[in-house]
Amino acid sequence: METQEKTAEEKKVQTLEAEGFAFYTKKDAELAIQERKKIRYLKAHMDVRNPESILSLYERAINERVFKTPVGLIFLKEVQDYLVKRPEIDNEKIIPIPLFVTYEGEIRSRTSPARQRVQPAAEKKGKIQALPVSVCLNIVLVIAVIAMFAITLTADQPNILNYERTLIDRYAGWEQQLTEREQAIREAERELQLGND
Repeated sequence: METQEKTAEEKKVQTLEAEGFAFYTKKDAELAIQERKKIRYLKAHMDVRNPESILSLYERAINERVFKTPVGLIFLKEVQDYLVKRPEIDNEKIIPIPLFVTYEGEIRSRTSPARQRVQPAAEKKGKIQALPVSVCLNIVLVIAVIAMFAITLTADQPNILNYERTLIDRYAGWEQQLTEREQAIREAERELQLGND
């Protein structure tokens, strides 16, 4: 009998089905089967005559995240409903069952790829209008960069692009001034020497 149950469970895991749920991955299906085993164990060892111990078990299962699949969450909901009905348990002590998944966005985009191909007209229109604006901005930026290089190359002030040429021109100007002054001094000296003779 156990062999038949294991074979049936193995077939369900291969088809990503467990406990009446169709899971997205094989690991999730296997996790659901493991949780079903935990639930059987807990039900066999729960003391229904002591609601305080059941409350403690419920809180530990939530705090330690023992159950993550819908199979385990359904069990937690059953325990929660049992505790709510017990008059000796204060309902404010019963913490809500946290859900650690989102039901919008990522799961939907994986399970319905047709939504990705068929976009609403507003989204398509926004993308189409953004392209010309982007191209225009890129052209303006390229023109600005070219203008900055042109200004830099033609400027008289030394900069990283023309510092060598500027320095050579400056030193050549100084050299020419010195040569002219030397010639003027030599001519003045000659005139003075001719005048003394």
